[in-house]
Amino acid sequence: MISGCALTPGSHSEPEPTLSPDAFETRIGQLEERIVQSCDRSDALAANGRHQAELLAELRDAGVTLRHLRGDIERLEQRRGDEPVLVPAECNTELSETLAAKEMVGRAEWIGLPDVGTYLRARVDSGANTSALSATDITRFERDGEDWVRFKLGLTDDDVFVEHIRDEWIERPVERRVRILQAAGSESRPVVSLLMTLGPIRETVEFTLSDRTHLNYPVLLGRRFLMDIALIDVAENYIHPRPEFPGGRPASEAPQDEVNDRDEEEG
Repeated sequence: MISGCALTPGSHSEPEPTLSPDAFETRIGQLEERIVQSCDRSDALAANGRHQAELLAELRDAGVTLRHLRGDIERLEQRRGDEPVLVPAECNTELSETLAAKEMVGRAEWIGLPDVGTYLRARVDSGANTSALSATDITRFERDGEDWVRFKLGLTDDDVFVEHIRDEWIERPVERRVRILQAAGSESRPVVSLLMTLGPIRETVEFTLSDRTHLNYPVLLGRRFLMDIALIDVAENYIHPRPEFPGGRPASEAPQDEVNDRDEEEG
């Protein structure tokens, strides 16, 4: 019976499993997906660790700042008593230097026109863009192919100036023209350049020419002149002395001409 039960080797062994190409590709894809997920988790854990380290560093910094503040408060409490505690304020050095480099002017000033030979009263107005000069008999002409104008200063008996320049003609090239919008329509005005002084300021200034004899001041100084060189103290008038010209009155008599100054808003 023992010999009769002997089996031939391999006659009843299980067959080895085989994978089709599609099944193999599927298994490989699954393995790759697991590897990618493992890497993503590793990256997330690393990022988490970095974030925690940053938070801990910020927390330590906040703790140090808090300790310093507590120390300052304790010192202030100890010093308080009856005397006030003075906390020094930090000044913006750059801003202070910028302001110090600018000249202070009042809402009205004496200006000088060296090329014309007279002083005039001027209203300082940051609301106006271009400066303006009162002129009459404005006549356009051409010189060497360029656009020029000839004019006289527009002055009244109330204005203060060097008398002999009242009827003198002034000729200047036209720098450009500006269009002024008014209730009655628009008007084109010539712009000329003139050397002007105001206290220590000596600048070539662009003026629009128009008849200002119905206004209080023959000169208006606008933003283009003020920019980068001057600040306005609206509480003051005539901060700078009146310039002197041949035939004019001395600067020491300027206060007499300022007493009845009509400091009104212009329309």
